[in-house]
Amino acid sequence: MGKPIMAKATAVWLVDNTTLTFKQIADFTGMHELEVQGIADGDVAAGVKGFDPIANNQLEPEEIKKAETDPAHKLRLKVYAAAQGEEKRRGPRYTPLSKRQDRPASILWLVKFHPELSDGQISKLVGTTKPTIQAIRERTHWNINNIQPIDPVALGLCKQSELDAAVAKAAKKQEAVMSDDERRKLVSTEQSLEMDAEPRLPSAIEGLETFSLTGTPDEEEEKKDDDYADADSFFNLPDGPRDDEDDKD
Repeated sequence: MGKPIMAKATAVWLVDNTTLTFKQIADFTGMHELEVQGIADGDVAAGVKGFDPIANNQLEPEEIKKAETDPAHKLRLKVYAAAQGEEKRRGPRYTPLSKRQDRPASILWLVKFHPELSDGQISKLVGTTKPTIQAIRERTHWNINNIQPIDPVALGLCKQSELDAAVAKAAKKQEAVMSDDERRKLVSTEQSLEMDAEPRLPSAIEGLETFSLTGTPDEEEEKKDDDYADADSFFNLPDGPRDDEDDKD
């Protein structure tokens, strides 16, 4: 059930102008029963002006009368058919002016650490536009050199539960289009943190892992044997006329 606007001021008015029980008022306004009792005692909401729910179209007079005669009856908020679904508006959320300058940093953080998130998900999380997200993805943003990635939860732009839900949804969608082999390669966060860092080659020779300037140890050993197997042949000079002539002399 929806809650009335200005709940505490509405509770003040109901305490002062009706004979409803504390529990009925607490259930209607979403407050604790002891808090409503504190309003009646003057310990809570001192100086708060009552907000008339009847004059502001939140309650029908007949609803209050019914609840006063029946302590078990729960007040029902007046329903506006035209307002149904308004609380689930689509599009980016509103971001206070004081935090709008932090949005590029949070977008860069999301793009860097959660590339599986779509532009639409990022837009809803931090309240930005898709062109801004695209500019940061492609590093064409006018201030990209000065932007440092910062967690949007730390900046107060979204809740951790909202971020986790968006990441889980994106991961599930990505897993649906993966092949069986790619799915088998997926590991949990705990497993990935326990893995040893994979050694990386310098970027200057990256891609040349399969090439070698020298042969394998076995090939090198065979080459040595071939080179020195017939070492005596270096000293066996071929016979020729010169040798015969020298002998005659």
